[in-house]
Amino acid sequence: MNFSQRTRGLVRAVAVAMALALPVMMTVSVADARVGGGGSRGSRTFSAPPSTSTAPGTVAPLNRTFGQPGSPGMGAPAAANSGGLFGRPGMGRGLLGGLAAGFLGAGLFGMLFGGGLFSGLGGLSSILGLLLQIGLIVLAVRFAMSWWQRRNMPAAAYAGGPAAGAGPQPNARSGFGFGLGGGSDAPVEITPADYEAFERLLSEIQTAWSNEDVAKLHTLATPEMVSYFAKDLQDNKARNVTNKVTDVKLLQGDLAEAWREGDSEYATVAMRYSLVDTVRDRVSGRLVEGSEQPQEVTDVWTFLRQRGGNWELSAIQETN
Repeated sequence: MNFSQRTRGLVRAVAVAMALALPVMMTVSVADARVGGGGSRGSRTFSAPPSTSTAPGTVAPLNRTFGQPGSPGMGAPAAANSGGLFGRPGMGRGLLGGLAAGFLGAGLFGMLFGGGLFSGLGGLSSILGLLLQIGLIVLAVRFAMSWWQRRNMPAAAYAGGPAAGAGPQPNARSGFGFGLGGGSDAPVEITPADYEAFERLLSEIQTAWSNEDVAKLHTLATPEMVSYFAKDLQDNKARNVTNKVTDVKLLQGDLAEAWREGDSEYATVAMRYSLVDTVRDRVSGRLVEGSEQPQEVTDVWTFLRQRGGNWELSAIQETN
């Protein structure tokens, strides 16, 4: 009898801990998601760029874009950057995360107080019931999240592939840290001079961002991207902090895809680079976020130019 009471007490303690901890764990897992800078990729805005040797994994969708379906202007506003141009701001749990946490907490507490899936059973049955209920809830949540993602994925994500009849560019390296991704159909020819321009833009945009030079950013990026940068800089001022990105060095890069839409030419490239990213108090200079040690980042940038013109940044996506 005493053993059964101790066992039941232990089970209840574990259940309470899990009911409290699992919603937090779900929040943390979402908060760790990397959020991209946003922008547009023409007709391929909602199509995932092909993977490359530099970014072999998946690429996060654009979290803010003028072309977002169901929105007359700018897409849903993203959370303020917490760590610079490529900061990873914390995100709320969202609808499904909150529902899952609520269901899980309600289910576990229901078991503790007689309203669970296997109420009225004791001892080992209570333990098995607890484990089974957790498993069922996890499966239900995963199914719901998968359904929600499919439901909200625009039809354009399954269209706008590489242009028909365009053969792959030969595998070559530009001499500026870039190489062409294998099997990439590219009707727009990307030359070593173009890769040099991409590398230069990577550095110049980071410098202009660090200097809070919106006028300079207007010469390097599309008006859409500049609007996002300006908003993020305003958020930094509201927080009374400055973000400095220094020592930017391209380590590896390759072409994901390049295509033409009318007189507009697009090139999406994956870039792995090192940088020192620090956020400091605007008055005291105290380090608030980031580190003075170099870190490596892999992003997918899309560049746009009018035929015969100069390249400018059109979109930034982070890799998962």
